[in-house]
Amino acid sequence: MQDLEPFLVGGEWRTGPAVLDVTDPYNGNTVGSVCLAGREDCNDALIAAEAGFMKMRSLPAYRRFECLMAMADYLEEHADEAAELIISEAGKPRQAAVGEVIRSVDVLRISAEEARRIGGEILPMDWTEGGEGRTGYLYRVPLGIILGITPFNFPLNLACHKLGPALAAGNACILKPASKTPFSALLLGETALAAGVPPEAVSILPCLPETAEAMVRDPRVSMVSFTGSPEVGWHLQAVAHTPQVGLELGGNAAVIVHEDADLAYAAARIVRGAFSYSGQACISVQRVLVHHAVYDEMRLLICERAASLVTGNPVAPETDVGPMISESAAIAAERKIQEAVEAGAICCTGGKRVGAVLQPTVLEHTKPAMAVNACELFAPGLTLTPYETWADAVAMAADTPYGLQAGIFTNDITRIREAVRGIPVGGLMVNDIPTFRMDHMPYGGTRHSGFGREGPRSAIQEMTEERLVVINRQGGC
Repeated sequence: MQDLEPFLVGGEWRTGPAVLDVTDPYNGNTVGSVCLAGREDCNDALIAAEAGFMKMRSLPAYRRFECLMAMADYLEEHADEAAELIISEAGKPRQAAVGEVIRSVDVLRISAEEARRIGGEILPMDWTEGGEGRTGYLYRVPLGIILGITPFNFPLNLACHKLGPALAAGNACILKPASKTPFSALLLGETALAAGVPPEAVSILPCLPETAEAMVRDPRVSMVSFTGSPEVGWHLQAVAHTPQVGLELGGNAAVIVHEDADLAYAAARIVRGAFSYSGQACISVQRVLVHHAVYDEMRLLICERAASLVTGNPVAPETDVGPMISESAAIAAERKIQEAVEAGAICCTGGKRVGAVLQPTVLEHTKPAMAVNACELFAPGLTLTPYETWADAVAMAADTPYGLQAGIFTNDITRIREAVRGIPVGGLMVNDIPTFRMDHMPYGGTRHSGFGREGPRSAIQEMTEERLVVINRQGGC
């Protein structure tokens, strides 16, 4: 990382007069400064992307495969550098940062494999008399320019989830990373150029929100793929020129633990899902619903594990829970916890804050309307609520405007089927937490959690469109 990091416009590294300082969330020190792209730079990126798209869509599948595999190899060779960037700019504990780099390499390799699997379908036309002598061929073509907008919490992995499938499908891609974590995405731009991707096809543009919005409104953008807050996502969907918008938004994920579950295993998974990266994931465990017969035992197991987690400096290898992305974010989460306690909730463990580090917090006796339940907390906190019947638990889990993922712990197939029907989420994890995600699986939400699906294969479907060709053999073919 340089003292003043340039941005990437269609293969050209540029600087500019506007500069953003990036700070370490743990200690507040400046870890580097990045130049911000302006309106003219973004326009140049769009011009370059138009040319890049022409090159990408002409690349055969094996060349797209080779480029993406070379990107994966390059990133793997620079894994230590990538992990250090994630630790310093995102405040992610070392173990989690290393894991994110490994996952990012996987995303690029999965995207490479999927580049060779973009198939089609043969459609006989002779179902009725008028179609005799004709054959239809249905295949997929790339959309054009993909604008990917990514959040701070997985600055490298989610950038790979935009760029990898976009290139695999034969598109050009412009990435706008989160202002708090631009360096990981810039490293990904370096990775693409080193791997031989047509340089016009990739731009990485840290920029102001209004500059990014101008690109969203631009008719040259074929698709906007956004991951972030619901407020921003729905606004961008409303102003986008293209109808092709994918939104991966927030949630307040529920977990149901029934009396037949393996309680020790469920507690271990719940604590991991609630407090990894300080709960700053849209599928972090937030609402834990426990059958009344095992409630006291589960509360003890969860609180003991939560209290044993090591908090502090993300650089230390033993740290489980580091800082939130900023002290202001930690203060906002602390305020929600305090409001819940003032309204009658009990803090079983945690609840204290030092700077940007908020202790892993477990609350009980909360009410559904409290912000710690009704809103996305996006912090290291969970609520515990007992229930009487499975139907009660399913109804409580579904009582939210969000619908990203949920988890249930039970071994009864009837209960599992009732949960599948009764909890409107994009993904239901059985005997696991909603925080579970494999990078190749279809991923996305319903209702206020957005629409569209990610995971390379699913994203490629979103970033391409079907084209039907009907050949009339009577006319000479």
